[in-house]
Amino acid sequence: MHVILTGGAGYIGTHTAVVLAERGHEITVIDDFSNSSPVALQRTAEIIGREVRVIEADLADREAARAAFSGLDADAVIHFAGLKAVGESVAEPTRYYRVNIDSTINVLDQMRERGINRLVFSSSATVYGNPEKLPIDESHRVGVGVTNPYGWTKAMIEQIIRDAQKIHPELAAVLLRYFNPVGAHPSGLIGEDPSGIPNNLMPFVAQVAVGKREQLSVFGDSYPTVDGTGVRDYIHVMDLAAGHVAALENSKPGVAAYNLGSGTGSSVLEVVAAFEAASGRKIDYRIVPARAGDVAEMVADPHKANTELGWRTELTLADACRDSWNWQSANPNGYAEQGE
Repeated sequence: MHVILTGGAGYIGTHTAVVLAERGHEITVIDDFSNSSPVALQRTAEIIGREVRVIEADLADREAARAAFSGLDADAVIHFAGLKAVGESVAEPTRYYRVNIDSTINVLDQMRERGINRLVFSSSATVYGNPEKLPIDESHRVGVGVTNPYGWTKAMIEQIIRDAQKIHPELAAVLLRYFNPVGAHPSGLIGEDPSGIPNNLMPFVAQVAVGKREQLSVFGDSYPTVDGTGVRDYIHVMDLAAGHVAALENSKPGVAAYNLGSGTGSSVLEVVAAFEAASGRKIDYRIVPARAGDVAEMVADPHKANTELGWRTELTLADACRDSWNWQSANPNGYAEQGE
């Protein structure tokens, strides 16, 4: 298949590009590089042994989206493009709604115009809001009690895709609800490179380990969990990438939603300990007040993806910490090492 990766220069996009190439698929990346680096795609090309076709475009701009898709004879789209920082979405809600929703509408329109009928959407476990039950399966309510604009954009986009599919029944759409992606490609050539202060736990821990940050703030230690700190389901990015390819290759007309998670929760302090073991470095941290809107525990029930897609996680938290440290220690300033 010829697969368009919107936002394909980002963390998950580059790793998915590697797995797609390994499976023999052709790749075109569309990205505006607003939160990613061209160096990431140069490194991706190095891993897969061939150049990656790249089109620079802002997909939230209707005419730019039309120009980007023009002339592409593609079979499928994996839609990563969008803004993704929870805290930033609270501070800039209208920007998040505009960029994330407009880019999706434009992608759907271009797919329709060009007869592209396979779509995999990069959604999020944030669509579940505060969990009513654990582990969370796909029957859990969606779009109720969502705690931030980023999560609301994901829930709204899921509904937009469902509505679009109703009037275009040939569309095979898969909604992938990620839990917590971590780790890096084992080569150390590509990995997570957040701009500014990391919003996610593992890149922050990695930056403390490499000496870029002085200390980790642990938000709350009185949750009803194993050690009082928040528990999340961490999934290695290579397993996550494989989940996208499984979803693409098994898609059929209609809309299907799948959790991509390990089914195992780890607390903040367990992640810290695992990273210390992988890096041989002491991670300095302090306990600070819990953040409003954070939940005690978020863990996936991945049974549906296991059975229907034939996919399951193969890598552990220890593997993720090893690969994340391999990436961070080799690239302490991320892709900026090459001037980007």
